[in-house]
Amino acid sequence: MDFDICQFRVYLQHMSTAFVYPGQGSQYVGMGQDLFENYPEIKDLYLQANEILGVEISSISFAGPEEKLKQTFITQPAIVLHSVAATRLVKNKEASYTAGHSLGEFSALIKAGALSFEDGLKLVQLRGELMQKAGEENKGTMAAIIGLDTIKIIEVCRDASEYGIVQVANFNSPGQIVISGSVEGVQRAMVLAKERGAKMAKELVVHGAFHSPLMESAREDFEVALDYTEFKKVQIPVYTNVHATPITKDTELEFIKRTLYDQLTSSVRWEESIMNMINDGAREFIELGPGKVLQGLIKRIDNTVVIKGVDKAEDINKL
Repeated sequence: MDFDICQFRVYLQHMSTAFVYPGQGSQYVGMGQDLFENYPEIKDLYLQANEILGVEISSISFAGPEEKLKQTFITQPAIVLHSVAATRLVKNKEASYTAGHSLGEFSALIKAGALSFEDGLKLVQLRGELMQKAGEENKGTMAAIIGLDTIKIIEVCRDASEYGIVQVANFNSPGQIVISGSVEGVQRAMVLAKERGAKMAKELVVHGAFHSPLMESAREDFEVALDYTEFKKVQIPVYTNVHATPITKDTELEFIKRTLYDQLTSSVRWEESIMNMINDGAREFIELGPGKVLQGLIKRIDNTVVIKGVDKAEDINKL
């Protein structure tokens, strides 16, 4: 049968699309600057964010310094702001599904209409402050484990737990998992992982043991803020990190708050979330925000789906 380019274009236009949002670690100095300079609506958005946050988030995003941008309470709103800006510029695509990696879940909830832009920014600024404080009070670390299957890594964490707290923080993609916990627990797990066949076990430069019980103090304080924040029913399904299943328009608002509360000390089930979206019909994934981390992860999860990204102004016309 002859290839019909017209039919293929119709297929692409009607493909179910998922918008996905990056988390902490994707930031870089200069992010969002070309969007700010080329689109008046995005300039207004950044100026609005400066007012909401009480800090020149635009200047730090565009010019750094890098050490300041890496501070968790700056990083988190900066990434969400960039993601919201990129989303607003996508006019020729509409999302049927959405999800965000860790912090990115807030960007997804803003996209889905569950959170206002202002409330979302305020929440992630506070979340960053609380996580940074918890990291300073409860010293811990994280490590990437490459080339070892999920079951073996869970067993490694279990066996290393007699040395200290350690658990899976991120189920990112096949053969790429991040663990988190106390320094002693994580370092012991790294040794065991290498002994049991991991290609690499690399400690990460982080400001805390995110997605582990060492974030418990942040979770307790964050619960109060969630209770005082107005949430609305989602307009499109949001696949959560904690459950890897979608929040829908029928989901109770308290359940949404609970997932964000639990997320601070729970594993990010990213691989499972992506597979569930694909099983539910997603055939195209667009990462919105700084970097290409999620595009790489999704490609390793399923290289048959269409994967794109919007980080810079030049990316808009490539969709």
